This record gives sequence, structure tokens and C-alpha cells, in this order.
Amino acid sequence: MRRTMTMPPILVADLFPEVTSRLVELLRSLSAEDWHLPTVSSRRTVKDIASHLLDGSLRRLSMQRDGYRLADGRSQPRADEPLMDFLNRLNDEWETGTRRLSPKVLADLIEWADTQLADLFCSLDPHSTAIFPVAWAGEERSKNWMDVARDYTEKWHHTQQIFDATKRPSTIMNRRLGHPCLDIFMRALPFTFGSANADVGNVVTVAVTGEAGGSWHVERREDGWEQIAESPRPPTAMVTMDQDTAWKLVTKRRSRETNREQFPGIQIIGDKALGLHVLDMVSVMA
Repeated sequence: MRRTMTMPPILVADLFPEVTSRLVELLRSLSAEDWHLPTVSSRRTVKDIASHLLDGSLRRLSMQRDGYRLADGRSQPRADEPLMDFLNRLNDEWETGTRRLSPKVLADLIEWADTQLADLFCSLDPHSTAIFPVAWAGEERSKNWMDVARDYTEKWHHTQQIFDATKRPSTIMNRRLGHPCLDIFMRALPFTFGSANADVGNVVTVAVTGEAGGSWHVERREDGWEQIAESPRPPTAMVTMDQDTAWKLVTKRRSRETNREQFPGIQIIGDKALGLHVLDMVSVMA
């Protein structure tokens, strides 16, 4: 079901240079062995993630800033090719092609491309229609601010994956850079609860502990679930987790049962059956 956002926009275009700076600083500090460490992103190593981030920036600049869309039969979905298969194919082709790039070249290229990407995002009218809808939020058409916010979550969570894999203290899991990312992730809540049955007026609250955390609420209205800034009544279900659990939960599609096993620290108070829908939330293309 198509959702209409009633919450205020989350404006993050000005945060891209800071995240990139922390990422490049991290990459330049890594040993040769660190670049080949596995990450939580299934098959990807640290180097694969860095390459993927570069691809995202270059593709966005080429398509949105330069209006370049190659009609070569390989850069579009094939007949009957599902969207995720198409995206995975593009990602795999890029990561294979950039394996010969040195870590230094990758870090330098990310810094170069992301400087231009930040300029592009800051130049956009936040309230104009975006070139891509944010499907994981249930949107068929998005505003620029939401599309930019989605790109921010991509940049942030892949950078955090590298911090995680290399066991370095994160410099982005904080109030200034981490909280906006979680705030954007939580815009998937109404879409996640779209099929959840509940009486009108029921409220579900997601409480995330830690410096980047906060509380987010969805309320059952006559026409479906709506995200609200403040809960007008005690929640029917409250789901609590720490900030590290929160970003990992929503960035990889897993079954509800798998999430319950992987994140035993998630607590649900109140209507457990209703609260368990939070474990279905996915805030990335997956």
C-alpha cells in the first residue's frame, strides 16, 4: 500500500562530507590484511564494501548530475529479471572489475567522487520529485530529501560495516551522524506494519538505546498505520533494542525467527504479537 509521509523531512545533505571524511580516514589507516577481512554483508570483504561505495557515488553522479544512462542492453534489467537480481548483477560486475585497484586508489577515488556527490545533493531542491522512489518506505514517488536520506543510510551503514569488520571504534555511531541514519531507517515502520491487524488507536513504540538512539512511534489509524512524532497514549507494544542491534536489524533481510535468534537482546513489552512486526523491518533494498 502506498504511504504518504506526514512526518517532517530529514535533511542530511550537509552530513555527507563528514561521513566521507571518517570513512576515508578509516580506510587510510587499514593494513593490507584489514582490507580483506570479511564483513557482515554476506560475501563482501572490506575492499568490496569500499568499492561498492565508490560505485554508488559514481553511478549517482553519472545518472543524476550528468544525465548519462547507457542503453547497451547490459545496464538495464534483462527480460523477466527481478529488480534485486539486476542490482546484484551490477554490483557483482563492478566489484569484479575493481579488484585490481589498490586500496590507496580506492580511498582517493572515494574522496574525489564524494566531494562532488555532496555538492550535487546540496544543490537539489529537497521538496522536488526525486529520480528514484524509496521503495522500502512504501513510496511510489519520493521527494529529493527522502532519496538523499536513503543515500545517506547507504553511505552510513556500509561505513559502519567497515568499522565493525576491522574492530575499530566507530566515529559515526554518535548523535550527529548516527541518529539521523536511524531516524531515516525508522521511516520504514508504517510500511512494515501495513499488514498488521490492530484496533484503531493502537500505538507501537520502538526505543533504541545509546547516543544515536531515540524513540519512534506508529499509530493505527482508520486508513492504516501512520508514523507520529509523539505517542498520545501508552504504547500497546514497546520494542527496545540497543543502537548496534538497530542498524544491523534493518539492513539485511532475514526471517523473523532468524532475527529473534540473532538479536536476543530485543525486548518486547505489551502486545508481543504486534511488537514482533518490528523484526520484519528492512530499510535497504534487499
